[in-house]
Amino acid sequence: MYENIGFQLSRLPRLWRAIIDERLAPLGLTQTRWVTLYHLWRLGDGQPQCDLARAIGVEAPSLVRTLDQLSRQGLVERRPCDHDRRTKRVFLTPAATPLLQRIDAVVREARGEMLGGLSEEDVKTLEELLTRIENNGLAIQARDTELQE
Repeated sequence: MYENIGFQLSRLPRLWRAIIDERLAPLGLTQTRWVTLYHLWRLGDGQPQCDLARAIGVEAPSLVRTLDQLSRQGLVERRPCDHDRRTKRVFLTPAATPLLQRIDAVVREARGEMLGGLSEEDVKTLEELLTRIENNGLAIQARDTELQE
């Protein structure tokens, strides 16, 4: 009965991002670039690189390459942390603002279309269910990690 849920949960983010990717392609943005910019914007300026990588779900070296590209485009800048000079913090530049507004509009439009036909109550229930599933997964990971130690 539940056999397809895992497959659906794995396909859905790819489908969602593919729709957004297609709509952002005319702006010359790859998925890694728009996802990085969008996460930094949502999380707030001054994020440590390692925290940003974790939030996006990528390895730090991959993020460094993306940040190098975004930096060359004049969209982000990296500055040393005041408390730990080994840590770099990432900041959006003023040039990123109009691009982020466009990204946000595309993301909101896609979200509206993807959730089309669902009531506000449906969406709230979906969010609650996904949160429960995620929490179950995190608990399983924590338990399995403890067992391995």
